[in-house]
Amino acid sequence: MAQKLLLIVGPTAVGKTALAVELAQKFNGEVISGDSMQIYRGLDIGTAKVTPAEMQGIKHYMLDINEIDQRFSVADFIAQCKQDAQMIAKEDKLPILAGGTGFYLHALLNDFKLGQDSYAQAEITRNKWHTFAAEHGQKKLWEKLAQIDPKAATKIPFQNEQRVVRALEVYEKTGNLFSSQADQKSLAYDALIIGLTTERTLLYERINQRVDLMLEQGLLAEARFLYEKGGVQLPPGKGIGYKEFYPYFEDKITRKEAVLAVKQNSRRYAKRQLTWFRNKMDVNWFDIVQHPAQKEKIIGLVTDWLAK
Repeated sequence: MAQKLLLIVGPTAVGKTALAVELAQKFNGEVISGDSMQIYRGLDIGTAKVTPAEMQGIKHYMLDINEIDQRFSVADFIAQCKQDAQMIAKEDKLPILAGGTGFYLHALLNDFKLGQDSYAQAEITRNKWHTFAAEHGQKKLWEKLAQIDPKAATKIPFQNEQRVVRALEVYEKTGNLFSSQADQKSLAYDALIIGLTTERTLLYERINQRVDLMLEQGLLAEARFLYEKGGVQLPPGKGIGYKEFYPYFEDKITRKEAVLAVKQNSRRYAKRQLTWFRNKMDVNWFDIVQHPAQKEKIIGLVTDWLAK
């Protein structure tokens, strides 16, 4: 029998964390973080990691499980998530997966075969392609993918080096095309996907406000810590909210310019998140920012789903 798995997805700053906790309280659940950056210890502010107070006594998984110099692949995420979901279900509780890293969630639900190479081997493959991009340019890297997997290439902008490298890596690891990974939906889960969003102008305003709040909470110190430990050379070092400050620390741009870059990149990422979820996953969308009463509809939807 397929395991029930509730997902709360959507862009940043729309209330996923609070809703996940509220639904966990309502339906006897526990929460698994679906954010690829929240696994790292010491990176709390820039990743919008749930605080102990915000947890309200609800147990959370996949937080602070890695040091900043440790790699964590999509395959690692899937394995850990499956383990945590099974542990929660064995306690007769509902696993609630909340986060915005669309590819990770998609890979879990569609049982992607991503290979089980060692960290060292995976790192060699990944570095090879990143080095190629540095020497020949991102467009040339993308053209390599277009030769191997034109279908995947048409869906990945050449500027998105991380995803281009990931697609090439999947092909090298498994021999399977990245574009064919979604062909077999996993039968392990009976998943209900709740998506949160809001009107675009309001969303961008909330993102800008969140960045300002993060700065008040100490984002700059967190970014400097990551920069001094290795910056872009570290697995989380290219994360939005951190990388934009590196030129500021090197006196190449002003603090104001760095902050504006964080806001702009955060808004662009939110747009990409929405596009991903709308195109790749079967999501039930709600706007609880402007219409808090829609929570009742969400509760009704979850109630009906659990009764099936």
